[in-house]
Amino acid sequence: MAVVPWIAFALISFALSACGSQSTSMDMLTGVVTRDEIETREPAWRDELAAASIDDASARALNEVPPGAEVVVFLGTWCGDSRRVLSRLLVALERAPTAPFSVRMVAVDRSKHDPDGLTDGQDIRYVPTIIVRRDGAEVGRIVESAPHGVEVDLLALLRGEASGVLSLRTDL
Repeated sequence: MAVVPWIAFALISFALSACGSQSTSMDMLTGVVTRDEIETREPAWRDELAAASIDDASARALNEVPPGAEVVVFLGTWCGDSRRVLSRLLVALERAPTAPFSVRMVAVDRSKHDPDGLTDGQDIRYVPTIIVRRDGAEVGRIVESAPHGVEVDLLALLRGEASGVLSLRTDL
């Protein structure tokens, strides 16, 4: 019977290590966050940001999209996909300093929730999920992996050249 606790420990350890760090829900960064908060709490993000390679022309074109959109990014600071995709997005936003849309980042726990209920009714099943809205209505979202790169797909959503769910996932 001593094997059962060992198996349980191994399964829990594996689950906690999947998709990034072994943060517990007690010390996990959740709620509305800034880039500085993420980099301070999750040093691995700094390396990913430094290594991010983007389509520079698409990033700069974000400055020229029609104004007034809202971009909400749901991410897990513990998740490697979030770290990879958001690093590219943050670098793209650096290259588009006058982009005429707002960006809000919401960190979620492993169950895809946040303490302020910002995920309620948003159908967040995978992170990152990037939702683009105009006039309060969702025009599209990028889920987990952007097919053409986050800066390219975000540009297409903001220009109205794409809509709906953009993802490499086939089960959405």
